[in-house]
Order: sequence, then C-alpha cells, then structure tokens
Amino acid sequence: MNLNQVMITIEGEILVAPENKLNLVYGFSSDLMSDVLVHANSERIASTSEILLITGLTNPQSVRTAEMADIPAIVFVRGKYPPAQTVTLAEASGIALIVSPYTMYETAGLLFQAGLQGIGKVAFVRQ
Repeated sequence: MNLNQVMITIEGEILVAPENKLNLVYGFSSDLMSDVLVHANSERIASTSEILLITGLTNPQSVRTAEMADIPAIVFVRGKYPPAQTVTLAEASGIALIVSPYTMYETAGLLFQAGLQGIGKVAFVRQ
C-alpha cells in the first residue's frame, strides 16, 4: 500500500510527503513508543521500512522512535496535528506524516480492511 492509498482510505491529510515511494505492508498502533521499539522488529516482518506507525502521540518522540526503528511513515489519529517541531523533525528525517480524523481503533480497522497487515501475535508479558 502506498501513502496515497493510506491517505484516501483514512480520509487523511499528508503533512510531510515521503522522500521515496513507500511500499507499506504492515501497520502498528501504539501510543507507547517503547512498545514500538520492542515489537516493530518482529520475526514475522522482513523489514521495518514496510511498517506504518499509527499513534496519537504527536510530539517529536514519535518521529525519533520511527527514525530509530527505521519506520518510514506515521499516521497521527484523532485529528491531532503535530506541533511545528515534530513536522520539522520529520522533514529532516525523511519520515512521512499523515493526520487521520478517525480514532486509533477506526484508523487501524480501515487500513486493515484495505489490506494493510498487522505485525501478528506477540508474547504475553507479566509485570
């Protein structure tokens, strides 16, 4: 799925266009960036460069996390526009940004229904 297909599916708005053509295969939804770092490198995924991060966290930490995990695109949900600092960082890092008017649950559901896969089952964690 390319970024234009994502934008159409979720009725989103592109804030930062990708530097290269993206082929997104997987979606991962989280507001906990530590979960992104832990689970984005699932054995099931050939490359993190095929993951779309779906989050409500609009601060620069989301872009830093995507950068560390080699995730090329982020969708911000609930119609939340990121601050200018986040957009500037994404532009400098080459990370695409989209805003979705839907909740995280609905955004992920629409994308899954349109063919974007999840990263699969993860192990239970007891704390």
